[in-house]
Amino acid sequence: MTPLEQAARAAQHAPSVFNTQPWNWRITGEAMELFADPQRRVDSIDRDGRLLLLSCGAALHHARTYLAAAGWSVTVARLPDPGRSDLLARITIGHPIPPDPEATRMAASISRRRTDRRAFGDRPVTDFELTKLRRFVESEGAYLHTVRPDQIAMLAVSTEVAAGAELDDPAYRADLHQWTSRPGYTGDGVPPATAVKPELRRVPVRDFFPDATAQLDAGAAHDQGAAYVVLFGNGDQPIDLLRGGEALSALLLLATADGLATAPLSDAVEAEWPRHLLRGLVADIGEPYLVVRLGYRQDREPVPAAPRRDLRDVIIITK
Repeated sequence: MTPLEQAARAAQHAPSVFNTQPWNWRITGEAMELFADPQRRVDSIDRDGRLLLLSCGAALHHARTYLAAAGWSVTVARLPDPGRSDLLARITIGHPIPPDPEATRMAASISRRRTDRRAFGDRPVTDFELTKLRRFVESEGAYLHTVRPDQIAMLAVSTEVAAGAELDDPAYRADLHQWTSRPGYTGDGVPPATAVKPELRRVPVRDFFPDATAQLDAGAAHDQGAAYVVLFGNGDQPIDLLRGGEALSALLLLATADGLATAPLSDAVEAEWPRHLLRGLVADIGEPYLVVRLGYRQDREPVPAAPRRDLRDVIIITK
């Protein structure tokens, strides 16, 4: 198996909205191309494809991280063909180089990273760790704002308002049913085994199963030590969102490598008014892409892995 094939396999572990995995890869010789799959867009919450692009950017960074850890130089062209909006990136492999030590740590976390929707414990995330994560995010072309204690209530309100509006929308409930009632062979979506039952939380967590079939308990902890960070950028053009997804991947992989549990929260960016409230949290200096909850697990049992699509449906190899 070639390094590019292995990189595409690693990218399959990337996070995506509703675990839609809305990407495909085409490998030809020394290059691999990343394509968006618009049929996997969750229209009720992502009409503009913002979350789809963030998801694809995360897959791109997973592939880049694998190749850097494997000791390969690469050239990355983002949005290389203005006439093809679905072609998001082209990675061209170069010559062998010494493996990047930090990429090696992050690559080792690719298969271990989980979205953990359970409540995190009282152990706080240190300022040193948050600064380290912020610098990695900035190296990928995005920014990170740590939500201050006095801003938590606003974050909770914006998330709750968005969640309530969505549950009142028949289109959203149809999408929710579609992506939480997947046959096992599809290898995607959010199964009950990875969803958490509704509980009182500092910041609400999406209720994927209003019919009460989620299987995970939030646990006895109350997110007291959790840190909430807002990933944001300078704009919301496709290139900005793609780079934002790469920054999200860097944040999640590094946090996992450093022993943190992570849970992306997208509710508050899915509707315009809650997103406006999030802009206020970052002092209106950027466009919010996503919120991420970081912390230490109270329950040492890992959450089940999310299903993954059959690689034969995702990777095309041509001569």
